[in-house]
Amino acid sequence: MSDVADWWSTAIIDMAPGRIAFRGRPIETLIGAASFVEMIWLMLRDDPCSPEQARLLEAALVASVDHGPQAPSIAAARMAVSCGLPLNNAMASAVNMLGDVHGGAGEQAVACFLAIDGAISSGTSMEVAVAEGVQRWRSAHGPYLPGFGHRFHKPRDPRAPRLMALVRATDQAALSSGRIADIAEAIEASLATEKGKPVPMNIDGATAVIYAELGFAAPLARGLFCLSRSVGILAHAWEQSGGGTRNKGPTPPHYRWTYKG
Repeated sequence: MSDVADWWSTAIIDMAPGRIAFRGRPIETLIGAASFVEMIWLMLRDDPCSPEQARLLEAALVASVDHGPQAPSIAAARMAVSCGLPLNNAMASAVNMLGDVHGGAGEQAVACFLAIDGAISSGTSMEVAVAEGVQRWRSAHGPYLPGFGHRFHKPRDPRAPRLMALVRATDQAALSSGRIADIAEAIEASLATEKGKPVPMNIDGATAVIYAELGFAAPLARGLFCLSRSVGILAHAWEQSGGGTRNKGPTPPHYRWTYKG
């Protein structure tokens, strides 16, 4: 180590007295010119963001903002506030609920789609790549495919068709391969044939298509979901803070759990 300044190194921000620059762009040129979505893109990567890419990313973020108090993350935020925690602690408690089961399906779907896309790039046909990709995923992770089906929205998650329509309306030059939407829809068709009934794409599958087509790595799909859901978490925590309740648990007080001892 040649200098203590090398202790941390970053290409994200440069700062000195009277000067702040994000990836070489002075903050004063970004304020009032760059949208929040464009700032997310700029902070996560250094390639330019086109207006179409920004619109598609924003659509994915808007679609994932909230899914009601029954979602564990939202419930956690509300319970935290009812226990007297301030908004930042409530938000941290809620975001920490976003793991592999609740909040991780988008990342998993991106990984699955990109593996299939890689096989197609190597010369495998779409049909074979999808069949092998689905089997490979199931062998490693179990029978369920991330991004398809929904326990609440029957017959179809209303968010997914709108997002997929926006992907289809986006210029191919704004997308990475242009195949990810095809792959997702091929999986959807394969599952319907296998099950004998529709297994529609859900919000996780549709946002995974967008994140993969925009060139984001699979782990960033979960990070972007956390950013989006944080808006809903904040809204619910703030609403709960004005409710006047104390120590509100997951069920009303007169309900009992099932004792199995």
